[in-house]
Amino acid sequence: MTIRVVLADDQALIRAGFHALIDSADDLQVVGQAGNGCDAIKLVRDARADVVLMDIRMPVMDGLAATKAITGDDSLAGVRVLILTTFEMDENVLLALRAGASGFLNKGVDPTDLLAGIRTVAAGEALLSPGATRSLINRFLSEPDPPQPVPATALDVLTDREREVLTLVASGLSNQDIANRLYVSPLTAKTHVNRAMTKLRVRGRAQLVILAYETGLIRPGSTPAN
Repeated sequence: MTIRVVLADDQALIRAGFHALIDSADDLQVVGQAGNGCDAIKLVRDARADVVLMDIRMPVMDGLAATKAITGDDSLAGVRVLILTTFEMDENVLLALRAGASGFLNKGVDPTDLLAGIRTVAAGEALLSPGATRSLINRFLSEPDPPQPVPATALDVLTDREREVLTLVASGLSNQDIANRLYVSPLTAKTHVNRAMTKLRVRGRAQLVILAYETGLIRPGSTPAN
């Protein structure tokens, strides 16, 4: 099945480069380009996109607002947003993840990693390396006015196994990694992840990671699971 991609970036040269690269893959197709968030939202709806490569800094409507609009629209529930950024430590990246983005990539990413990243988020996984995620959250929480912590009791709706799975997700493990760790099938691991998302009312794995930090289940600077 071909993964349909929308490019949202205000720099035409960057869009052209990504367009040529993505269309070189047999299983990927660029179905639209947008120079601002408003046009991106319209394209996502009209072109029935699977993944949006979203820049944050754009005119008219920025990528953060566009991400919130897409992830907040139930009719676009299957659309994944992958943030493109020049500054990985930008707190706006974390805000985009909290809003429902599935992950982020630096604009200088290796071409192979970009294509793999699109496939990863299209499959429902989060594109978050443990190191980059911890660094991002560390910086965000060190700001003078950090976000209000989420009470640890928010996780009381989870079973012990779901809480364990949440810890592994927040450490950057994939469903396959979790399955190997817990000696269960990948399908069982995915079921636990999906149940945790449903109970915690979050859209995807990236939001599970953020929630794990905000509730204190995972501490900033802690060592990820191996």
